[in-house]
Amino acid sequence: MAGAVAALVAVVALVAAVYGGSMLVRLAPTARQVHPFLSGGAPAEHAVSRYHARWYTITMIFLAFDMEMVFMYPWTLVVSEVGAAAVVEMFLFLALLFAGVWYAWREGVFRWT
Repeated sequence: MAGAVAALVAVVALVAAVYGGSMLVRLAPTARQVHPFLSGGAPAEHAVSRYHARWYTITMIFLAFDMEMVFMYPWTLVVSEVGAAAVVEMFLFLALLFAGVWYAWREGVFRWT
């Protein structure tokens, strides 16, 4: 119990030291005085507001195919050891991804007009 209390005190002291050190070396006294750098000019719009909602859908499809590569690379290393079951599983996985893209296409995700 004493060790846990000592560890807690050490962690709190470390956090307080880091926070105090950051207050000593900061450039602006408050966060309100810090403005984003935009070639010397003030930003005209909020950073999140400039992206259309359709980009998020495209991003999710990209991430799905990115995850496909994350799963396919190790699969290529063990497919010869596992055999036909690994090939069937990978084609089922690819079919599932294809079904998702087909559904997105059918719903008009890729139409920009």
